[in-house]
Amino acid sequence: MRLLIVEDDPHIAELLQEGLGEDGYACDVASSAGQGGSLARLFPYALILLDVMLPEGHDAGYVLGRELRAGGVQTPILYLTARSNVEERVTGLDAGGDDYLGKPFALRELRARVRALLRRSSGLARNVLRLPLGWQMDMAGRTVWQAPDGPAPGPLSEDFDRASAERLNSERPNPERPRVQVQAELTRREFALLELLALHPGRAFSRQDIIERLWSGESGVEPKVIDVYVSTVRRKTAEELIDTVRGLGYRLGKMAHEW
Repeated sequence: MRLLIVEDDPHIAELLQEGLGEDGYACDVASSAGQGGSLARLFPYALILLDVMLPEGHDAGYVLGRELRAGGVQTPILYLTARSNVEERVTGLDAGGDDYLGKPFALRELRARVRALLRRSSGLARNVLRLPLGWQMDMAGRTVWQAPDGPAPGPLSEDFDRASAERLNSERPNPERPRVQVQAELTRREFALLELLALHPGRAFSRQDIIERLWSGESGVEPKVIDVYVSTVRRKTAEELIDTVRGLGYRLGKMAHEW
């Protein structure tokens, strides 16, 4: 998922970019309302983190938020500011904001608010997303596992690897609903790819769409790189978890009730 950070303090901007990058988000940074507005209108970001006090003025963030909403931009906005009294929070929400976080803030809380806003914008209420074939993913814990109704597992023990779990599952009458949990060890970028598809079930993303959302400010990323990541995610989970849409790209596979 690609986020926009509008923050004129380079230290805070770098902190946000690094912290959210650890969760697999690609982040673009703008240091002014003018630059942020141009980027927000140019690209369909998943979320905008918008500082209130910018070089254009003490309320420049609110002004930008109102302008974006008036222009039809529906991207969720999380306001960031040192002014966090009740009146300021009300002003921020009335200025098109979806949430408001006062400075200084704990990075853990900000990351949780980002996840909540992304869930809300996708019509979801929980951190855990249900995937095809009994697979699930936890946006907060950054884990992916196969267990239809079970809790997120801990790390697999050394003497019980994924192959052992798959062997036991294959012996069950209905292997699509295994009792034995299988956890997929995905890298940050692999998790981000699967999360993007899972938050938009049924929607197909071209290779270029995926590059624009998962690689921020990086040039020279070839479309075939996406094929490699998709192949790796399939190998670590299941081939049917990601569908290939001929002539376009990839989307989340069909849920059990769609077969």
